[in-house]
Amino acid sequence: MDNKNEIEQCCMESCDKTLDANYWDVHYQSESIGWDLGEVSPPIKNYIDQLVNKDLKILIPGCGNTYEAEYLLQQGFTNITVIDIAPTLVKALQEKFQSNSNIKIIGGDFFNHLGQYELVVEQTFFCAINPSLRQQYANKMSELLVQGGRLVGVLFDKEFEFSGPPFGGSKCKYTGYFENTFTFKNFDSCHNSFKARAQTELFINLQKK
Repeated sequence: MDNKNEIEQCCMESCDKTLDANYWDVHYQSESIGWDLGEVSPPIKNYIDQLVNKDLKILIPGCGNTYEAEYLLQQGFTNITVIDIAPTLVKALQEKFQSNSNIKIIGGDFFNHLGQYELVVEQTFFCAINPSLRQQYANKMSELLVQGGRLVGVLFDKEFEFSGPPFGGSKCKYTGYFENTFTFKNFDSCHNSFKARAQTELFINLQKK
């Protein structure tokens, strides 16, 4: 099966099963991740810019091309872990950052990851997983964060006409997943989204209770 047909088959099946390593690997091999911004997301960049502690333990799950990690490194952060399930992408990132000891690149399933972090950066991971896993996502974030740790990033504030990924939603649909284990410091419409995503994003800053 050629890449185009394999992608189409994966898309048809995506709402019926967890999106697995093969699904994402096909997309990275063919460079067909349509919602890749090509740069750090402005709301996340602004948040990073006000952080003082450069030694924060930071995790970026479902990291993709991880412009956020690259920006963190440029700003002098020293303890960054990124994880993704797609082997092609992970290999490329390992080669890209091979000489930088301040970043750890892990190939694997986020839901099996173990660790403790002070900050988790959310950028298009929540929208990439099957919506049936959203409560599990929230629970896992709570598990990985130290008390008082933060989950910060952007979520889509729109419904998509296609079956996904990406999968959309709204604030009223999302908050229930997090309200038992997080305090909402921010859960509001972005005022500084990337231009193409204006009025379609929520900025979240959630603190573990």
